[in-house]
Amino acid sequence: MRPATGVRTPLLLSCAGLAALAVSVAFAVTIGPADISTADVWTSVAAHFRGERSALTPLRDGIVWNLRMPRTVLAAICGAGLALCGAVMQSLLRNSLADPFVLGVSSGASTGAVAVAVLGTGAGAVSLSGGAFAGALLSFAMVLVLSHTLGASPDRVVLSGVAAMQLFSALTSFIVLTSADAETTKGVLFWLLGSLSGAGWGQVLLCAGVLAVALVVCLGHATTLDAFAFGEEAAAGLGVRVGRARLVLLCVTALLTAALVSCAGAIGFVGLVLPHATRALTGPGHARLLPVTALAGAVFLVWVDTLARTVVDPQEVPVGVVTSLIGVPAFVAVLYRDRRRA
Repeated sequence: MRPATGVRTPLLLSCAGLAALAVSVAFAVTIGPADISTADVWTSVAAHFRGERSALTPLRDGIVWNLRMPRTVLAAICGAGLALCGAVMQSLLRNSLADPFVLGVSSGASTGAVAVAVLGTGAGAVSLSGGAFAGALLSFAMVLVLSHTLGASPDRVVLSGVAAMQLFSALTSFIVLTSADAETTKGVLFWLLGSLSGAGWGQVLLCAGVLAVALVVCLGHATTLDAFAFGEEAAAGLGVRVGRARLVLLCVTALLTAALVSCAGAIGFVGLVLPHATRALTGPGHARLLPVTALAGAVFLVWVDTLARTVVDPQEVPVGVVTSLIGVPAFVAVLYRDRRRA
């Protein structure tokens, strides 16, 4: 018996996405001031995976393995994670405008990072990423407490996230304006707009581990997310423990967003636009939607980061600026498409 087309299509899309991601990473690593070929990339990667010494010169091997490869892989992980969070948030909150930062996680991370960079909080024991992660968790805890006391409905969660976002954004601005010098302010603002320039393998492993756990949990709740599309009452009628499912998924997406933001800063529009684009290809079923969306986000951010670091070489444009420049027209196109369908 031939498999149904509906089963084949997501599998083909996933295989195509994996192939596109592998090719994108290989080519993205070759782009830059130093002349690196795809053969050099494969040589370096293969040698390091086998634990052998690379046939490349130490300088070329260092450029591939220590500079460009971790940055490109981290871009793929961040793109996949942000897109995955966006798809889950939009379904969970039944809001097509929801994205990974709707819970105020990004603003909290920004405040934490600024507190470390400008105020020296932690006396050198806390890194920029550590401060950002702590701030993100603090912001999310505030949203959980506030939304719970207000009734924990999707609208209350969103409103609590907006309140946290505004509070921590104001705190960030206050700290920068009253305590930072010009050079520190420039560095902080660059990070706040999204930057992968300091990527290392430690950050890659951390974000990859959190992404893997989040992907498993979200795929395990795929049928639950499908039920949420019909509303909370309908989901409860289908046997879904609405409060528990919402809490688990909100915590997972918030922790993943916190980890990504702590390593790469605030990169907008990936989680807002990519789920809409892939939903048109896979349909609404989350078992199909989530992996394809993650792969699309990974490929997208790999090339956006490549563009950001090369378009005005030798200067670098913050990744969040490029995603916004691309994401705004794309999102407007999605809105017009939905209006025509309505």
